[in-house]
Amino acid sequence: MLITSVNHQAWGDTLVAVLGPDPDQQTVRVAQDIVGIYDEQGSAVGFNFFHASQWVGELEGEGQVFLDAAQVAKLNAALAAADLPGTLEVDGSHLVIGKIVGFEPHPDSDHLHITQVDLGDGHTEQIVCGAPNAALGQTVVAATPGTMMPDGKLIWPGELRGVASYGMLCAARELAIPNAPQQRGILIMPDDIAAGTAYDPTVAAAVVAAQ
Repeated sequence: MLITSVNHQAWGDTLVAVLGPDPDQQTVRVAQDIVGIYDEQGSAVGFNFFHASQWVGELEGEGQVFLDAAQVAKLNAALAAADLPGTLEVDGSHLVIGKIVGFEPHPDSDHLHITQVDLGDGHTEQIVCGAPNAALGQTVVAATPGTMMPDGKLIWPGELRGVASYGMLCAARELAIPNAPQQRGILIMPDDIAAGTAYDPTVAAAVVAAQ
């Protein structure tokens, strides 16, 4: 899993790479324009690459960026040269279309529901959802672990009131869709979009505009 982002105004020519959730305890190692962050077991959970353009070229935009195989290979070579443990792997978006195929009340909440979401290719995951408009059979946008939301929030596996949840089901406003309604409720997508299809913001914007 790899989430990479830039913020040129705040960080300058720095690339932040996140490989996993922040651990309760962490150690930091610094070498050759790279800061490595490690958990209690010594596994890498993130890196800060300063003067990142020396490896990946000029990165446009702000927020999350997606690196190609050649860029990731150069970063891995830089880690090896700096003698910093850890390997990056090419990764893409973790926002996907899902189908709610299971829906039941949360045992410890009067508004949460436990959904089973078909994410395509026979892959079904449990996601706890509090949206008042969620229902069985809907086609939705699922932010699975490894997603960076437009506001910078990172999505990891977790629990809501003691029940495991593999990500979240997204509202239009959480996806930063123009003119998204501000009231609570997930975005319902057309049923003809197959589970496992990559999220397309253009299609989502058209859905919101048609509402």
